[in-house]
Amino acid sequence: MSYLLAAALFGASYIGAITATDQSITILDSSQIDSYTPYTYYASAGYCNATQTLAWDCGTNCDANSEFLPVSSGGNGDFVQYWYVGYDPSLESVIVAHQGTNPSDILPLLTDADFFLSNLDSSLFPGIPSDIEVHSGFKYAQASTAPDILAAVQTALSKHGATTITLVGHSLGAALSLLDSVYLPLHLPSSLTFRTITYGLPRVGNRAFADYVDANLHLTHINNKEDPIPICPGMFLGFVHPAGEIHIEDSGEWAACPGQDNPSTQCIVGDVPNILESNESDHDGPYNGIKMGC
Repeated sequence: MSYLLAAALFGASYIGAITATDQSITILDSSQIDSYTPYTYYASAGYCNATQTLAWDCGTNCDANSEFLPVSSGGNGDFVQYWYVGYDPSLESVIVAHQGTNPSDILPLLTDADFFLSNLDSSLFPGIPSDIEVHSGFKYAQASTAPDILAAVQTALSKHGATTITLVGHSLGAALSLLDSVYLPLHLPSSLTFRTITYGLPRVGNRAFADYVDANLHLTHINNKEDPIPICPGMFLGFVHPAGEIHIEDSGEWAACPGQDNPSTQCIVGDVPNILESNESDHDGPYNGIKMGC
């Protein structure tokens, strides 16, 4: 067993958890929970192939947001994750979504010593602080689709007169959407409003990255019960989650957890101190009754 995997298994993911003693955990009511449902379906639709999402013909995921107007899609579901961009007239927002992956595929990526923290590409992220570092695998995956997604978003904004962009994703797709949430504002008018809603988000970058996200983005990352993915890569490697966690507890309550990597047992870091106490089947949901997948 490698040192990195052993550390993730036996609790190094918990080292350095940030205590949010000045803020309290709050429980979402049913209307607050239901407000995420359209975005959950959009994240789930990210698993559908590019032909399906461009035609917006992907079964339940598409039917749930039937007014959606697709603009562009791409990826091959293999070396490049599927993605799509379009406009939701009910939400009055451009939607950007990335495909995720299953836990057995993403866990090796999160514990493999060949992946490490590295600086963002200054050509894609001009002016980004030099102390920001992100997972190298996520960085290269995001870079492979970034120009196409930017062009699609610009088309959607122009075509529909939108002023809001919402990025969604699950698992690996959540990591890519978070990086897009940092990337896109650097290339688009400052008057636009951005929102990011992710599910089963792994840690993406270092403390400087998390601080940048907290200062510049509007992020909500929703974790389900004992999902192992959000506790990886371990904090002992320098990875830190931004604020904005909502943790679905075993009771079904949705707990809003303040701060970065809140160690309360109502939040993912405290509830799942190591992978041995996790449950891979929780990764795909359900998120308010919705399981991820096409």
